[in-house]
Amino acid sequence: METRFKSKITTVDSTLGWHCFIQVPEKIAKKFIDGKDRRIICSINNVLTIQAALMPSKEGYSYILLNKANRNKLKLKENENELVEVVLTKDNSEYGVPVPEFFKELCYQDPEGNNIFHALTIGKQRSLLHYIIKPKAESKQLEKALIIFDYLKSVNGKLDYKELMEAFKTNRFRT
Repeated sequence: METRFKSKITTVDSTLGWHCFIQVPEKIAKKFIDGKDRRIICSINNVLTIQAALMPSKEGYSYILLNKANRNKLKLKENENELVEVVLTKDNSEYGVPVPEFFKELCYQDPEGNNIFHALTIGKQRSLLHYIIKPKAESKQLEKALIIFDYLKSVNGKLDYKELMEAFKTNRFRT
C-alpha cells in the first residue's frame, strides 16, 4: 500500500536545538499503524527515502522526525515551513533499517552474540544497527558490529550506551 500526500515541514526551536518534522494527518497515519508497529518507508520530494516511525502528537496528527543529515539532503533551512510531496509505504523489514549482508553471517558465526543481540528490544536492536551502518566503509561497519557483539557478551546484554561509546573508542582497530 502506497499513500501520497503533501505536508508541511515544521520546525520547532528548543533548548536542545531545532527539530524538524513532517506532519502526517491521522487519517493517513492510521493506515500504517498496527498496534505498536509504526514503521514506515518515507520518500520526500523524490530526493530522500528513509525508514522511520510515525510518532504521535498531542495535536491529533502523527509526525516523522528529520535529522540534520536528512534536512541537509533536502536543503532545508532553519525555521522554514515548506510544503513537500510525501510517499509512505509500510516498512515490513525485520529491523526497520538496512542490514548489511555480513551482519547475518556474523549472527550465524557468533551464536552467543546473536542470542544476546536478539534478546534486546527491537528498538535497541535498531539503535545498534544504526551504529553499525553509519560508517560508509564496510570494513568499519564490520568493526562496529564486532565491538557491539563483544560488548554485549561482556555485559550479558545489559546495554549501557555510554559504556558502548567507550568500547568504540578503546577497541577501535588501529590500521
